Amino acid sequence: MIKSLSIVFPLYNEAQRLFYTIKDIERFSKKKIIKNIEYIFVDDGSTDNSAQIVKKFFKKKKSLKYKFISIKKNLGKGNALKKGVSLAKNEWILTLDADISVSLLQLNDWIKKNNIKKNIFIYFGSRNLKNSKIEFKIYRKILGIIFSLILKVFFQLDIKDTQCGFKLYKNKTAKLLFKYVKDKGFVHDVEVALLARKYNYFLKELPVEWIHRDDSKLNLLTDTFKMFYNLIKIKKNFI
Repeated sequence: MIKSLSIVFPLYNEAQRLFYTIKDIERFSKKKIIKNIEYIFVDDGSTDNSAQIVKKFFKKKKSLKYKFISIKKNLGKGNALKKGVSLAKNEWILTLDADISVSLLQLNDWIKKNNIKKNIFIYFGSRNLKNSKIEFKIYRKILGIIFSLILKVFFQLDIKDTQCGFKLYKNKTAKLLFKYVKDKGFVHDVEVALLARKYNYFLKELPVEWIHRDDSKLNLLTDTFKMFYNLIKIKKNFI
């Protein structure tokens, strides 16, 4: 059973999507399956009013504990998560995207189905498992298949989905792994998986319900190129 949880949200110009985040936090907090929860928002150099929206919400919800960290310059999702993980105080750490493509309620489902085991400290939400329910654009599915194949060939990493943002870690494990993460962008997940293997941590994938948001921050051309370029750099670090 998870007794205490830190939830880390990386933010970058999420004002138009924080509606989903706020509604999901409200639903999740009412369930009270986990009593001790802190919400950690890391603003990665946003130029919109994301900060004001988050702070206004938690000002009204005084019973909810939260931290808000501002990074002046936009350095990337990996960097924002690394900062959030370093500040997390509770026994377990959940990371997820602010657009709530996977709801916080997914964690309740994992708990109810007894998926969280005492001897496993890392869980990756996977959109490519048999029991996962997803709403995908076809190009995202094709890119995901290609990406997984590359990881298997070049890294011998047999993970069906590294890029789903919904991940759960034991606190000490997350802090150890993220301490050595160098990638500041979208392929930090791959680096985490490789570091987990290096330090002999078993990583378990679990099914999720995933909804595609049309206003995704991922740029199909430039970000895909950056991801493959950064994979080459990571490869050099793990030779």
